Amino acid sequence: MRKLLSSILGLSLFSLPAVAEPTKGYYTMDAMGCMILRECTDNVKQVKSIQDISDNYTEYSFDDVSDEFNSMVESLDKIGVNVFLGNVKYFPPGHRGVYHTVGNNFFLNKAFMHRPNVLMSVMRHEGWHAAQDCMAGTIDNSLIAIILPEESVPPLWRAMTEKTYPSAAVPWEAEATWAGKTEGMTMKALAACASGKMWEVYEPTPLTKKFLVEEGFISK
Repeated sequence: MRKLLSSILGLSLFSLPAVAEPTKGYYTMDAMGCMILRECTDNVKQVKSIQDISDNYTEYSFDDVSDEFNSMVESLDKIGVNVFLGNVKYFPPGHRGVYHTVGNNFFLNKAFMHRPNVLMSVMRHEGWHAAQDCMAGTIDNSLIAIILPEESVPPLWRAMTEKTYPSAAVPWEAEATWAGKTEGMTMKALAACASGKMWEVYEPTPLTKKFLVEEGFISK
C-alpha cells in the first residue's frame, strides 16, 4: 500500500505533456478561428463583469466605465452572447476583438484591454455587431443587418471605415465604428434587443423590414 501511495504521489510531481491545440499557428486567422470555435481555450476566460477585466490589470482603474460595461454584459448575457478575454496568441497582429455570428460569442484581445478607452471602444464595436445580429431576426442565425439608415452615419466614421474595410463590409462596419466611439450607443441597442423591442426602438430599414416580414418576425 505504501508503495502504491508513493507511486500516486510521485506522479503528481510531474506535469502531463500539454495537449496540442488544433491550430496551424498562433497569431493567425486560423488560431482566431480555433478560439472562436472554442477548440482553443488556453487562458481564454469568460467575462461576467468589469471586475473580471480589472482583476487582470490591477494598476489601472476602470471605475469610469464600469456602469456602461456592466450594462452591456448584462444585456449580452440575456440574449445569449458570451464575452471572453482572450489570449493574445489567438489573434492576428493588430486584432483587438472579434464577434462571431454563428457562435454568438465575442472575444477581447487581452494585450489591449488594459486601457479603459480601448476596452470600451472594442466592447461597443463588437457589441454593435451583436445588436446587428439581433436586428436580422434572431442571433440564432448567421445574418446581420444594419440598424440605422446608412446616411445617418457621420461622414468622419464612414470615410475612416472605407479606408479600412472592404467595400462590401462598409455599411455594417461604418455604424459599428461610430458606435465604438460613442458612449451609450451600443448599450442602448443591446438593451433594446434584450427587452425584445429591437424593432420598436429602431425602425428597420426598408430591405431589413421586407426580410423580417417575409420571415414572420414582424407583421406588415
